Amino acid sequence: MKKTLIAIAILVPGVSLAQAPVSSLSDSAGSLEQRLATIERMMEARQGAQLEMLNQLNNLQQDVAELRGITEEHEYRLEQLLQRQREIYQEIDRRFSQLNSQGNSSGSNFSTAQQVPVNTDSGSSSSNGYSSNLSENDAYDRAIALVLEDKRYDAAIPAFEQFVEQFPNSSYLPNAHYWLGQLQFAQQQYDAAKQHFETVVKDFPESNKRADCILKLGVIASEQGKSADAKQYYQQVVEEYPDSTEANLAKQRLKQ
Repeated sequence: MKKTLIAIAILVPGVSLAQAPVSSLSDSAGSLEQRLATIERMMEARQGAQLEMLNQLNNLQQDVAELRGITEEHEYRLEQLLQRQREIYQEIDRRFSQLNSQGNSSGSNFSTAQQVPVNTDSGSSSSNGYSSNLSENDAYDRAIALVLEDKRYDAAIPAFEQFVEQFPNSSYLPNAHYWLGQLQFAQQQYDAAKQHFETVVKDFPESNKRADCILKLGVIASEQGKSADAKQYYQQVVEEYPDSTEANLAKQRLKQ
């Protein structure tokens, strides 16, 4: 067929064979390089966008974690304030009860020391009642007043320390240790606070402050970087006081 066309071209003047277009190798190589460069730019842009989204996600997760921590800390402080408010109300109720009892017994042959009412103050031992030793009562009341009324926390520490030393067999002893732990904890004197909280936990198993003392031991361990000890204390609170406010706080800290 090709030979026939050539013959026709030779025989017929003015007739020429049209050549098929051929792309050069250099043009093909240039087009391929441009496509590859375009693809690389697209991939780099996509990777940059993904990296930016990942950074934003990490920042959002960090912000959420910080907000969760702040919320839990506020909840914990609110619970402390509510607990302190309850103690103030109970202290007021106890003092009114004492005044009423003294007024009712003024005509009797018994002394006021023999007619002292039962103490409903959450800062005292609930099972032993209000002590008949007025000097002991006065010493404890003065220490409590420094905390709940006067807000003189620095002065309250030596007052409670003196009480513990002077009345080692007092029914208020577990609460005196508790308050010493609380006051020293607030001042970040963690080692000293730890000793008092441990005393309540080990020596006074019936104390209504024991759950909070275990929780505080966990917080102290966490502040001191002892995560395993902190976890153990929080789990102890949950196991021994499952329905308490302290258990709920411990569960929140275990989630962190």
